[in-house]
Amino acid sequence: MSVPTELGYTAKHEWIAVEDGIATVGITAFAAEALGDIVYVETPEVGSEVTAGETAGEVESTKSVSDIYSPVSGEVVEVNEGLENAPETINSEPFTGGWLFKVRVSEEPADLLSAEEYTKLTEGEN
Repeated sequence: MSVPTELGYTAKHEWIAVEDGIATVGITAFAAEALGDIVYVETPEVGSEVTAGETAGEVESTKSVSDIYSPVSGEVVEVNEGLENAPETINSEPFTGGWLFKVRVSEEPADLLSAEEYTKLTEGEN
């Protein structure tokens, strides 16, 4: 499984890319694979505030329901509306078309893992 090196990761299997103060958040391929076929996604509402480390939504698969944790604090400025009708995009494109939401960052994210650190973490979970 390929882990993009340009992203940051959390131990709870979210990824983040920050550009010009806007963070794009998604779940990793490892998480998508562990969940199985994703059938529903609940994202935070545009305009709502999210807090780093706190629940920001959930992903439901044929196996289970899992919380999504925000890796950053700030205001949600966009959600991936395409997931409403095609949540399985997270399974097929977790790092591209399967992104979940975007946040105007109020403070820089801390405690993110590098791709190498995240790969080591997930190797222990297989």
